[in-house]
Amino acid sequence: MTDSATTSGAAGAGGFRVGDERLIRVTAAAAEKVQSLLARQGRPGGVLRVAVVGGGCSGLQYKMDLQDAPAQRDIVVASAGIRVVVDPKSALYVTGSELDYIEALQGGGFKVKNPNASTTCACGESFSA
Repeated sequence: MTDSATTSGAAGAGGFRVGDERLIRVTAAAAEKVQSLLARQGRPGGVLRVAVVGGGCSGLQYKMDLQDAPAQRDIVVASAGIRVVVDPKSALYVTGSELDYIEALQGGGFKVKNPNASTTCACGESFSA
């Protein structure tokens, strides 16, 4: 993880670092959906975890989860009124990405526009870097 994606290299009180939108940026549509999901789960102060894990047609895929708070070593980015957390390993793959939400019957849902993806599969759910 380079310092260009974080505003502070020091760990916060919870053992996490604070990053900025150079790591990941959230669109207004995605933020609205995340806020609604957090409220529905009774976690108004929660966070969205974005991780990259092995799998999918192209070798890597995104995993997203709602959590109560950041974990140790996470990088926390405030964007569009929500907090996104990324672990240091996933940060290598998502730096510069944009998270969007598309409301559609087919092909809708959360979409990641990742400048680091060298190839993506036809379904758009996995990538390689």
